[in-house]
Amino acid sequence: MNIKNSLIPTKKYKLILSAVHMVYRLVNSTYNVEELALRLTRLLCQFIKANTSVIYILDQKKKKLILKASFNNKINILLTKKKDLAEITEREKKVLDGFALQESNMLGLPLVADETVGAIFVRRKRTEKPFEAFDREILSVVVEQSVTAIRNLQLYEEQQKVILGSIEFIGKLLEQHGNVLAKKHTPVYFYIVKLLGQKLNINQEGIKNLYYASILRDAGAIDVPYDILSKTSRLTSEEFKIIRNQPAKSVELIKPVEFLRPVLPIILYHHEHYDGSGYPSGLKKEQIPIGARIMAVADAFEAMTHERPYKQKLSFEDALIELKSNSGTQFDSKVVQAFIELSKQKKFRKYLRYSITK
Repeated sequence: MNIKNSLIPTKKYKLILSAVHMVYRLVNSTYNVEELALRLTRLLCQFIKANTSVIYILDQKKKKLILKASFNNKINILLTKKKDLAEITEREKKVLDGFALQESNMLGLPLVADETVGAIFVRRKRTEKPFEAFDREILSVVVEQSVTAIRNLQLYEEQQKVILGSIEFIGKLLEQHGNVLAKKHTPVYFYIVKLLGQKLNINQEGIKNLYYASILRDAGAIDVPYDILSKTSRLTSEEFKIIRNQPAKSVELIKPVEFLRPVLPIILYHHEHYDGSGYPSGLKKEQIPIGARIMAVADAFEAMTHERPYKQKLSFEDALIELKSNSGTQFDSKVVQAFIELSKQKKFRKYLRYSITK
């Protein structure tokens, strides 16, 4: 009997260490608040043997809910819309105000880092074993390990927005001063690229990188002489050489920003051709990042359907025919096929038509 009792604290200690280790690994392999919250809910159900787990995240400045992640041992759900976050019980509100909650079938602890950044809840069915003091201890360990990570990720995301805002401002400044590279891309460009990415099963991180690339691909134009950018006639071979170097200039400008590192290959290689005849490195087929292959098709459609002083624009249908004829040579045939299939859908056609008229 004494031996059995002496093993209980050891078992609990191992469980706590295991929880610390798992949360540490999770935190160090997650780079945004949404994904961290979703993964934490799964971890909580595993360690506390809960029926459901819920995490709320607050906007620090406005003191309002901006995120709810939940897991019921089957499905992970992420809610970020205001209407979906409106329904919250008085007990949950109290925990978000900084108070702990312990009931037989529900535990709730605030996530506090200087101020309350959110709250964590775990629940069991009333027919299941009630929560014990040790369950709360495990939850406290998870909260302690998670709250700093959540706050750091929030601050990191805020810094990202500031940096992106600054770069977007540079793009708008170039456009106002007659930058033909900035002007040729329409407001719906990213939505075209996004739908292509989704059609090709690009994950959420990849879609986000496509968004950044669509904003930043012409950032290097700031180093291109104004008389070249504003030229309405055909470029000379020397001028074209300067323009061809523009993606590399964009990469050099963006490279110091750590979180944009995955975007650099997309920007650098979106002028490569599937058969290896493009630039700057003559990459071919799968050597070219999928994001760059997607942007190459979207760029070509925009270029073909917009009039230039030195060429006439193609119609919607003729541009699609041109994409098909260059499938497998200039463009990845899978991307072209996805583009053609999407062009039959009302939403995608709307974006394409809007692109043509702008």
